[in-house]
Amino acid sequence: MSGHSKFSNIAGKKGKNDAKRGKIFTKIGRELALAARQGGSNPDINSKLRDAIAKAKVNNMPNDTVERAIKKGAGELEGTEYMEFSYEGYAPCGVAVTVDVLTDNKNRSAANVRYYFDKYGGNLGSTGCVSYMFQRKGQIIIEKNEEINEDELMMMALEAGAEDFNVEDEFYEIITEMQDYSSVREELEKSGLEFLSAELTMIPDTTVALSMEEAEKVQILIDKMEDDDDIQNVYHNAEFPEGFEG
Repeated sequence: MSGHSKFSNIAGKKGKNDAKRGKIFTKIGRELALAARQGGSNPDINSKLRDAIAKAKVNNMPNDTVERAIKKGAGELEGTEYMEFSYEGYAPCGVAVTVDVLTDNKNRSAANVRYYFDKYGGNLGSTGCVSYMFQRKGQIIIEKNEEINEDELMMMALEAGAEDFNVEDEFYEIITEMQDYSSVREELEKSGLEFLSAELTMIPDTTVALSMEEAEKVQILIDKMEDDDDIQNVYHNAEFPEGFEG
């Protein structure tokens, strides 16, 4: 996510994602495997797996790749057992950062996270040092097009249980409480809507406005972390300046 100015960066992030699709599939595959290991391979009774499958669908992950990851997690195929961890700290300019890790080697991942903070102008903090600045929410991003009626979409989302509906130049953002995310997403899916993004995320209560030069420094740290296969998500409260490409 990209803080208050996330919409100006979604298109750019999507372009990066297209160029790194194999890496994205690896990360989503880990989410699928973990969800299947924790709650079984039947998405009808495993909401975490349903959410991971929906994320795979949004990212155009092939069905056979999805099924293979689920079978690995459920023990039907040989696979790696992953562990979840979170780290917190600060990027340059006092930007708060939380990092979700899904790894088979905690020591390696911890060392890597510390290295990224130290190398790129930030510092790793203790548990809880910045997480209180964020709220766990469901976030669905829908790209505007002529076939979508804004008022109808807003009513549909709110009637499905969404908490908020925001309109930007090129996108609609639907926010849900964490516990309502799955049901809202599934209700919107029934209408045939296509999502640019659909996931549980961390939304900051306040943001840190950056200059172009500051934004470059913060973005380097974020990019280095997102390139690491063990790091699933990087959340922050940076507010990038208008026109910043990332």
